[in-house]
Amino acid sequence: MALELAIILPTLNESGNLAPLMEKIDASLGDTGWEVLIVDDDSEDGTADEARALALKDPRIRVIQRIGRRGLASAAIEGFCATAAPFVAVMDADHQHDPALLADMLTELKGGDVQVCVASRFVEGASTSDWNQPERERLSGLANKAARWITGVNLTDPMSGYFMLNTATARTLAPRLSGIGFKILLDLLATCDTPMKVKEFPLKFAARREGESKLDRAILFDFLAGLYDKSLGRVIPTRFALFGTVGALGVVVHLAVLYVLLVIAGEGFAFSQAIAALSAMTFNFWFNNWLTYRDRRLKHWNEFLRGWASFCITCSIGALANVAVASLLEAQGLLWIAAALAGILIGSVWNYALSSRFVWGRF
Repeated sequence: MALELAIILPTLNESGNLAPLMEKIDASLGDTGWEVLIVDDDSEDGTADEARALALKDPRIRVIQRIGRRGLASAAIEGFCATAAPFVAVMDADHQHDPALLADMLTELKGGDVQVCVASRFVEGASTSDWNQPERERLSGLANKAARWITGVNLTDPMSGYFMLNTATARTLAPRLSGIGFKILLDLLATCDTPMKVKEFPLKFAARREGESKLDRAILFDFLAGLYDKSLGRVIPTRFALFGTVGALGVVVHLAVLYVLLVIAGEGFAFSQAIAALSAMTFNFWFNNWLTYRDRRLKHWNEFLRGWASFCITCSIGALANVAVASLLEAQGLLWIAAALAGILIGSVWNYALSSRFVWGRF
């Protein structure tokens, strides 16, 4: 039977969820032409091995194990480019998304009247009673209002992680997608030059079967980063903008620690400045690890300590570059404030480039 639909499952520590989910998908789609692409971010619980074991029994299951690459959005993009199926769906592997909707969504798309089918948590007939996360529900409601404004598409749930569209459309948009964070549907809708025709299907959003959520409290910043990327990201790269914002907060931390040690505690300037600089670099490393590079986050203590040491070394070299450039420009007659800003810019670009490669890039 000809291949019609590819179902992309971005996974992180979902080994126990895969087998029962494959049974549900098979029950929904039967012997129609479908395949499942499990795109795993090198899970520690053996998700990729479990997926390969299932694939040995069912050739409709395929596995992409990613080393050094993380993030739901980028996993979906890799799935778009790895299938020959004319239609593609993205859904979670944690059993919160009901595979029973797949058949109706595919039928609707094949009819040609709509371009995207979305499983909505908030359309009439949907339910989130099993979710039991009122804080996340309120956050989703606010995010949906902003998402509708930026995409131009009237949806009840543009932040949904469960949707289906024509694969050719997804691949056409792929080079322009940011691939940052978790909201790939928002990325697709905002990137398309003309608003896409969408139909929503009521989703009974269930509780996770087992495993850990891929989302955390940084999801709000992740959403804001996505909005920024679609509005100003072509002028200043989104990750660099986040890195610079964290750096600005680090200046506040530096000055606060310096004030406490120098003015309140009465310590010497050299000692106070050194402790303030180390405190600011530690703050910047922690915040960047939590926010700017959350898709590459260093979690284990050995990775974290090694990353912190590399970040401090990188920033120390960046500080020297900052001073050297600013001093040279000031000596050439440039106004001191302009020279200082030029030094800050050079130092920031240096820190960003080296940190991206040597702190978070290797992992």
